[in-house]
Amino acid sequence: MASTTEQDERISRIGHEIYENQLRPQVETDANIGKLISIDIHTGDYEISDKLISAVDRLQQRRPEAEIWTERIGYDAVYAVGGTIRRVER
Repeated sequence: MASTTEQDERISRIGHEIYENQLRPQVETDANIGKLISIDIHTGDYEISDKLISAVDRLQQRRPEAEIWTERIGYDAVYAVGGTIRRVER
């Protein structure tokens, strides 16, 4: 059985790859910059919202077994603790 850290790293890696390779071109629009995208790493299904819990809740309603990765669209982090998040220009 994988440790929690290994599991978290797997979800992070897969979720970020799905975002970068499949979703970014369609979701990284002016209207979505700064919003949160929660992604089911098994299906690539996603929800976008201004609030983390809203995106996760809506995705879990459709995909109860989802393993979810979340990113802030157009930024390098979802939240900053003791620092700032930076806008990522592509």
